[in-house]
Amino acid sequence: MKEMSEFDADSILDDEVFIELFEMEDPILRSKTKVQLTRRAKQLGVKSDFEEIMKGYYQADREMKRQEQENRTVCTVDNYTNFTGPHDRMYCGAWIADDRGVFAQNSGRVDEVACYHPILPVERLRNLETGEEQIKLAYKRNNQWQDIVVPKTMITSANKIVALSGRGISVTSENAKLLVKYLADVENGNDDYIDVQYSTSKLGWINDQFIPYDTDIIFDGDNRFKQAFESVSDHGSFDVWLRHVRELRASGRMEVKFLLAASFSSVLVQVLGGLPFFVDLWGETEGGKTVSLMVAASVWANPDESRYIGNFKTTDVALESKADMLNHLPMFLDDTSTVSARIRDNFEGIVYDLCSGKGKSRSNKELGINRENRWRNVMICNGERPLSSYVNQGGAINRILEVECGEKIYQDPQKTAETVKKNYGHAGKEFVEIIKELGEDEIRSIQKEFQKQLLDTDKMQKQSISLSIVLTADKIATDYIFKDGQYISVEEAKKVLIDRNELSDNERCYHFIQDKVAMNGHRFDAMTNCEKWGIVENGYAIFYNSAFDQICKDGGFSKKSFLSWAAKKGIIQQDSKGNHTKQKKIDGKNSRCVFLQLNPEENVDDDGFASIDETQEELPFQ
Repeated sequence: MKEMSEFDADSILDDEVFIELFEMEDPILRSKTKVQLTRRAKQLGVKSDFEEIMKGYYQADREMKRQEQENRTVCTVDNYTNFTGPHDRMYCGAWIADDRGVFAQNSGRVDEVACYHPILPVERLRNLETGEEQIKLAYKRNNQWQDIVVPKTMITSANKIVALSGRGISVTSENAKLLVKYLADVENGNDDYIDVQYSTSKLGWINDQFIPYDTDIIFDGDNRFKQAFESVSDHGSFDVWLRHVRELRASGRMEVKFLLAASFSSVLVQVLGGLPFFVDLWGETEGGKTVSLMVAASVWANPDESRYIGNFKTTDVALESKADMLNHLPMFLDDTSTVSARIRDNFEGIVYDLCSGKGKSRSNKELGINRENRWRNVMICNGERPLSSYVNQGGAINRILEVECGEKIYQDPQKTAETVKKNYGHAGKEFVEIIKELGEDEIRSIQKEFQKQLLDTDKMQKQSISLSIVLTADKIATDYIFKDGQYISVEEAKKVLIDRNELSDNERCYHFIQDKVAMNGHRFDAMTNCEKWGIVENGYAIFYNSAFDQICKDGGFSKKSFLSWAAKKGIIQQDSKGNHTKQKKIDGKNSRCVFLQLNPEENVDDDGFASIDETQEELPFQ
């Protein structure tokens, strides 16, 4: 086969092209070549002619294989299935298969029933990621043909095949062995005739191909996500969508541009070797958060409710499975306030797990290990509260880029919602083609330049890397798709980054303890009758050890980690042995106490409390 660029509108329709294509023995090479030829035919404006000729050659190829099968086998009509309906006759050897069912025959005498109704394998599905096969069975009940796709291992075991009785197939422990043998005979006797259909349970990059754009494949994953998988398609007019989104971007609203860039950036995470991260749009109700999510989702898929956009009213396992299915496409989750109780109790763990890009290892019934869920994408969510308010640990916050939603992003939110519901999926497809043409080196060069501009010792590096990927997507989409010059500026983008000191768990713990002391002065004086935490003396809050334990626990902080950090900062007193607690006599009793300096280098008033300079935002030792 010559190079694709050498074909013109006439030569690509020559018989030699199709003959060479159908003579390829490797089915994967044949499929790839077919895709490349179809693309070239589209470029040359003869795609419909090419596909029509391809259809004729495909029918001729199947008929030729059928004739070869008949010439190889001396048989009578009884050696073939004789089911009325849409399926062609298939060689079945020593079985009688007609509308009465499937029977084993011995010396021409029917003696055993394999199935009481027509059934046969019609297609093999081979998963592109794992290589595992499933089988599509066609069966007829109540004069109607139905299809079912099951794992190949189910129809090769008499113990497992009985589970198909729940789907309406007449199989019991008595006839299971015969049905297994019949299906195996039909499949193996028609190996050249039964099509191999490539399938996948994941979207996004597979080698140099992007699912679902580059390959004619079908979905074989969890049925819960089949609707979301199928929603990734193009619909309506690209020009209508592009014109409307350009108008939104021209308003200068950061929220629209940032969420669009985040949506595009999801397919760059794998290309640039980044880690998954969250983009969170938060703000008061009626601001336009949900519509913004719909606009961003319309880049790839149908943004209508219950289609592509999900929510937090689910389980951690379901979120993990959906992330695995989306793979490199963004996962949209609407309204963080609607989280289920199971997720609310472990929100921090959910953020860590989704941003790790890898699911938990789980065993199966055979005591083996199931395939691990993996993904490299961007999670985009919204809510009235920042996502960081649901988590405490800095490591989780470090994986979130937060954008505050101002008032009334859209002049006519209903018009925007209706426009993106009727026109969607074109921009993502176009963006993937642009990424392929630019190549990994060029994209990485753009990202590195943004990362250099974002480099700041006071900002967190993980956040800066994630933001550089978003800005890379924004630049590419602006240059090649929108062509409107509405870039997100680096200075504007830096506003979403968190200062290193704000993110430090120990820094936040220190401010938390300071606030506790300020709000609970009565727990440090001798006059009020209440539970005491200690005393305040010479600018130090001197805590009973057990009281300090409880305060750290209430705030979700590690006491051990904080005291180690505080000792390095010099804001706690240590004893001669270097212990983080010291002996102190309070109310006539000696106790081991934590001596914590409240406000370093500030003046102390007559009551022993440090006077707070309300204009000071950062501590001198930071």
